[in-house]
Amino acid sequence: MKSKLLAAIGLVAVTAAALTGCSPAAESAKKADCTNTIVNKDATQVSVWAWYPAFEDVVDLFNKNHDDVQICWTNAGQGNDEYTKFSTAIEAGSGAPDVIMLESEVLSSFSIRNALVDLTEFGADDVKADYTEGAWKDVSSGEAVYAIPVDGGPMGMLYRKDILDQYKIPVPTTWDEFAAAAQALKDAGAPGVLADFPTNGRAYNQALYAQAGSVPFAYDNAKPTEIGIDVNDAGSKKVLSYWDDLVKKNLVATDDAFTADYNTKLVDGSYAIYVAAAWGPGYLGGLSDADSDAVWQAAPVPQWDAANPVQINWGGSTFAVTSQSKNQEAAATVAKEVFGTEEAWKIGIEKAALFPLWKPILDSDYFRDLEYPFFGGQQINKDVFLAAASGYTGFTFSPFQNYAYDQLTEQQYAMVQGEKSSDQALDDLQASLEKYATDQGFVLQ
Repeated sequence: MKSKLLAAIGLVAVTAAALTGCSPAAESAKKADCTNTIVNKDATQVSVWAWYPAFEDVVDLFNKNHDDVQICWTNAGQGNDEYTKFSTAIEAGSGAPDVIMLESEVLSSFSIRNALVDLTEFGADDVKADYTEGAWKDVSSGEAVYAIPVDGGPMGMLYRKDILDQYKIPVPTTWDEFAAAAQALKDAGAPGVLADFPTNGRAYNQALYAQAGSVPFAYDNAKPTEIGIDVNDAGSKKVLSYWDDLVKKNLVATDDAFTADYNTKLVDGSYAIYVAAAWGPGYLGGLSDADSDAVWQAAPVPQWDAANPVQINWGGSTFAVTSQSKNQEAAATVAKEVFGTEEAWKIGIEKAALFPLWKPILDSDYFRDLEYPFFGGQQINKDVFLAAASGYTGFTFSPFQNYAYDQLTEQQYAMVQGEKSSDQALDDLQASLEKYATDQGFVLQ
């Protein structure tokens, strides 16, 4: 049963990633040469795949400070491009790096295929205290730890202060106030809308559901063939009904996220609010065609109950050790230590716009008081994102998360097209995921 399940998950992982466009399989399994300088050629070399901006500077710092181990770094592609190559290497039994950058949401998809090493054998618990509860839960399954957290995406609200001020609209602190602001902006005849509801938001959409209490999956890698699925819960239905109402009233857009058109609308005033992760400020700052007169500010994400705030997270990456590594102890050292210094993290923060999950820098005065020129010098970490990070308690992803996101996108799109109600969309999502899971050999809890 488990071998059938692993084969099916492997096929889905490769297929889902292949849809994004990637190099041929034979090309994928090859290990590329180092793109960085090896300082000590006699030391153990650990191959690393990662796509962080400015990562070469972090690698050079690590190699300079380590005599016994050196990083040989390759950018094997971003997101699904890298995952496709990793999936190919898993199927081939060779070609994977020693250490790989993975988003936390795909860890279960690879751990179920026995592709990742349980780092509890290599001192993961020694660094557990360096991370928040939520960050550590995102890399754990039962007693196992499959990666070391790097950066995260605690959520806040980025808004155009100039637009809200122009139409005398208060900054919303609750979702009721958010809906009222959207109506007020429309009633005032503004050329844009308050915000966008992207049906392809994937982890973004899931985070909105989680804020209302949704726990879509129950999964423990120690029992890999069992899974609990609950995506049509009352909290999710409340959230999707809320957004469906805004869509039907033409108070928000339904543009797909991360397209050229979407990026333009983020910065040209088409959307007055961008509900975003902590990496959002860096993303906005890197976009062209920005309105030069725009005044951006950051505020906490709106709440369903202001007296009982619930913090949520969108995205986050990790370093995992692959089961193909020939020196897993050295690889674990790299995973634990590559972003284990303040100097490395200042590169990550200032050059790559990463939000650190490593508490020595997360809790530092430097990070708390950092001023962001894009936001007029606002200390957005102190004002918004530090509280969001400390309040996040973690999330359990499914071992077929890409498939689940694809189905979520399909159902949300059908809803905004008027083909079904919000409740029916989530009921159909529940049915499709249950069928998929049983067809692949899972036992529903």
